[in-house]
Amino acid sequence: MVIENNSKPDLSSVTRLPSANISTGHDELDSARIEARQYLEFYTWVSAIKDEYLGCAAEGIIYIFLFEIETSRPDVNPWTWVIVGDVPPTYLPADDGKTSFEALDGYIGALEDWVEAARHGRSVAKLIPVNVDANPANAEMLASRLQFLDEKILPELKR
Repeated sequence: MVIENNSKPDLSSVTRLPSANISTGHDELDSARIEARQYLEFYTWVSAIKDEYLGCAAEGIIYIFLFEIETSRPDVNPWTWVIVGDVPPTYLPADDGKTSFEALDGYIGALEDWVEAARHGRSVAKLIPVNVDANPANAEMLASRLQFLDEKILPELKR
């Protein structure tokens, strides 16, 4: 499968970041950016990071980055969102969202599925990976974070 050109994100919804070896001037943002880069570079289908953009920075809460990557596989979209912060980190191909709003909305929905499964003792094996045990206590902690994101952060991105 070859990715089609229509899977490119809306670059007007993000801010281009300086090259990786140049600080943004904000320590928290620089730390989140390093975390996002390391998270993405863990995957073998990432050959190199070509360009980086910021979609959202809610200091200490959540950071949404958009990366243009060189990929070793033709079935991987070269545009990938990475979400880090005080939430489970993840990546989302740009096919799943053209803007940071759509990426966060999809992220919240995927994690809400995980929360529901964890609350009811169902398997989370085929759901978005979360780095904690799938149990009711962890589900409730994550649910409160998701509610905050849904009520406070998501509306700001829609503007």
